[in-house]
Amino acid sequence: MNDDKKQQALDYHELPKPGKISVNPTKPCDTQADLSMAYTPGVAEPVRAIADNPATAYRFTNKGNLVAVITDGSAVLGLGNVGSLASKPVLEGKAVLFKHFADIDVFDIEVDARDREKFIETVINIAPTFGGINLEDIAAPDCFEIERILQEELDIPVFHDDQHGTAVIICAGLINALELQGKTLGQAKIVCLGAGAAGLSSMGLLLALGARRENMLLVDRKGVIRSDRSDINEYKRRFARDTKKRSLETALQGADVFIGVSAGNLVDADMLASMADKPIVFALSNPDPEIAPELAHATRNDLIMATGRSDYPNQINNVLGFPFIFRGALDVHAHCINRQMLVACVKALSELTHKPVPRSVLKAYHLDNLAFGPDYIIPKPLDPRLIKTVPAAVAMAAIESGVAGAPYPEHYPKG
Repeated sequence: MNDDKKQQALDYHELPKPGKISVNPTKPCDTQADLSMAYTPGVAEPVRAIADNPATAYRFTNKGNLVAVITDGSAVLGLGNVGSLASKPVLEGKAVLFKHFADIDVFDIEVDARDREKFIETVINIAPTFGGINLEDIAAPDCFEIERILQEELDIPVFHDDQHGTAVIICAGLINALELQGKTLGQAKIVCLGAGAAGLSSMGLLLALGARRENMLLVDRKGVIRSDRSDINEYKRRFARDTKKRSLETALQGADVFIGVSAGNLVDADMLASMADKPIVFALSNPDPEIAPELAHATRNDLIMATGRSDYPNQINNVLGFPFIFRGALDVHAHCINRQMLVACVKALSELTHKPVPRSVLKAYHLDNLAFGPDYIIPKPLDPRLIKTVPAAVAMAAIESGVAGAPYPEHYPKG
């Protein structure tokens, strides 16, 4: 980012008022009668009701529409372990997206925890305030154990977006790309470069959708995750293969799909050329993809490509997932966000891409036309149909899988 852009970014966050979010009351507070209802003595009635029946907190407070976005600042964007306070602009930004896309209120919480156990204890202690917990920017492998323990301890959704949000969008886009290339998920040979939160979760969700473990290779900075390696943790070992392939270069030979969630410029033209006919390349490192789209298209004219950037077609953007997943989960008072709900989101996003694109979307992106095809395998974030379709699919999956605490909302689409 050049100096002018840097200053613009700083000015945006500072002026005319520091930060990107605020808290505003939803009830009038203009008269003495209003004050007596907002605080004492009127507030005593909902207090008594909640004390008698905790579930009524969803009726008398904002719990059912309030999500905590929480981090320890250990893996912030591509900046690394910058600490909890430095992560606050990111979490405020996440709050903006929750509100804009799904009308969900957010408290951003930056936890200065000395270790994993202290962080978990803090989240458990503040959880009664919220209808859901969105874990953010927490380094692997701690993020896996943190999420697992919190899911076991709490009766509200706990969701690590860097894992599952990324996985959902990758899977939705990949299902469509495979269809266009005349391939199936069960037969596709898949290589994933990056064995952190996003890579491991994406591989797991692909398995749930029908990919075959024997067709998948996971690659970290030391090479292919093999069963004879002694330097891999329990999370990577689930994807270890008995294979002679050692490097990314050999892994990509004959592969149908490349998923990159690692770092820029790690795939060269020769590697891409060695892939199977009609390859699919998801180079999602940001801002520099694992292979530049210009080089990829110059090397192969039969590929479908996605990146994490908004200035190329097929952006794999988490904002297509987390606001709508939480909207659906909150609206049925779900106790968790389970695999069935994630699969429902994948299918809803995939199916939406096949439908005619509204003119409002074309206008927002300055396009004359847009239709399902190599340059449109995933919906655009500003598509107004997302809020009408994805939460409904997630909510129904929560009900059908037995984790909902409230019925399907009457205002949701039927059927």
